[in-house]
Formats: sequence, structure tokens, C-alpha cells
Amino acid sequence: MKLLLFSDLHSDSKMASHIIEKSEDVDIVIGAGDFCTIHLGLKDIISQLRAITKPTVLVPGNSETLDELRLASKNWENAEILHGAGTEINNLHFYGIGGGIPVTPFGSWSYDFSEEEAEELLLDCPAKSILVSHSPPKGILDSSSWKKSLGSTTIRNFIDEKNPRLVVCGHIHESAGRQECVRETLVVNAGPKGVIIELT
Repeated sequence: MKLLLFSDLHSDSKMASHIIEKSEDVDIVIGAGDFCTIHLGLKDIISQLRAITKPTVLVPGNSETLDELRLASKNWENAEILHGAGTEINNLHFYGIGGGIPVTPFGSWSYDFSEEEAEELLLDCPAKSILVSHSPPKGILDSSSWKKSLGSTTIRNFIDEKNPRLVVCGHIHESAGRQECVRETLVVNAGPKGVIIELT
């Protein structure tokens, strides 16, 4: 099963075209948030991404809310919008949690959640699932340009306790396109160029 993972397009139509092209060679597409920038241009970039014909899982980033993403994607029949919820596609279980975790310093425009709120959102996520999280886990692919760890302790604890098969994230641009294994869990900070992986 081939999966195309991407995040943090930030309304870049050239990168969106690249993702659409790459999607032709995979079975499932996963978008880990920040499709637009500070709530601007979401409708346009989602309209472009609707050219993806494969089953697609999306979570909101901190640049768009869940309601905004649902509204923009309402005519995208192949897309599942997840946030504190799961779905099954081709016998794989996906669970999504969006937004910035922990709360970012960006102010009121940013769609953020505390670690405690994130714990509540993850309560129904089963072990061994594929977790799609806009924010990376603490200490894994979460280092800023000034070498500060910005990831979520809740996401990290979930990995340690539930051993998901795969964690797809974004948010921290400096780690875009990189992968790291935590015991049995592959963590991918997808980035706008997209990463293709194969699950056996």
C-alpha cells in the first residue's frame, strides 16, 4: 500500500500541482494541515487539490480551523476531514488531530490546542493506527531553526503508549521531508514536496 504524505503547502499552487501529480502513483493521500496561510487562500488551494482522485485524509493545521477546512472541502468526495476522529480506508485505520499543539506564540489567529485538550482529542484513537497530526511529537522532527524542541508531549506520550504504525506530521518546517523511527513507529514530517512511503 503506497501512501503520499504532505503538509504545509501554505497556498503554494506550484507545490499543490506537484502533489496532485505524485498522487497518481499511490493508493492513499494524507495532508497534515496548513494548506493555506493565516486563513487566507484556503478555498483556492483546496479547489486545486480536489483534482486528487485517490482516497485522501486531511487534518487542519494551525493556519485553518476544522470548520474552515470542512467548508472548503465539502465538494471533495474522496476527502475525509479528521480531528479527534478516525476512519478506515483499504483496511487501514486513520486517526486525526489538527492544530498547533502546544499553543503557539502566534496569537489569536492560530488554531491551537493545549496538551490537555490534545489528550482529550486522542482518547478514542486505537493502538497500531496511523496518526495524522499537524504537530510533531516532542523531541522528534520538531527542532526549530534556533534548535528549540517545539513538539507535543501528548503526541510523544501517545507514541510511547500506543505504538502507532505511522505518525504523519508537519508544522515545523525545518524538519520537512525527514523521517525518524521510534521503536516500531515511523514518524514522517511530510512537508510541501510530499513523501511517498509503502506500508506492507
